[in-house]
Amino acid sequence: MNTTPLPNTPVDKREHCVSVCNSLLRGEISAVETYGMVIEKFSEEPEVGILERIRSEHEQAAFQLRNRLIEMQALPETSSGAWGAIVKTVQGTANLFGEESAVKSLQQGEEIGRGAYENALEDVNVLPECKNLIRGRLLPMVTNHTDRLESIGKVIGQ
Repeated sequence: MNTTPLPNTPVDKREHCVSVCNSLLRGEISAVETYGMVIEKFSEEPEVGILERIRSEHEQAAFQLRNRLIEMQALPETSSGAWGAIVKTVQGTANLFGEESAVKSLQQGEEIGRGAYENALEDVNVLPECKNLIRGRLLPMVTNHTDRLESIGKVIGQ
């Protein structure tokens, strides 16, 4: 990846792209935290390995977004922010109601993430380098997570 600044990019477009990428990064940080809560709660369940892999992939996505932000000479977010606090509350409540509720909550989170990535792809002010990362790695990852969570939901819903 190119680590030089993007000299031919208008400042306002770059700033907008930084804002979008930082928002996506906060979502990934929140996902890592949320999966951690579910894994902790259901550590003895056979599906925990799948959840650990998904959490690891969210960690990788956060790493890739941080790198993209650094390449744009921007300061990456370090926390999930207010959204993360809300998600933790929702997920904590879902965990109290059992596995099926917790998995449904994770599925909803992945759908929100997919929507955020799709919106970024449609945004004309998001730089092509960022869109390439989203299209090539991040959006397919989220789609895969949704499929895996759906299969877990079928197993525990029986």
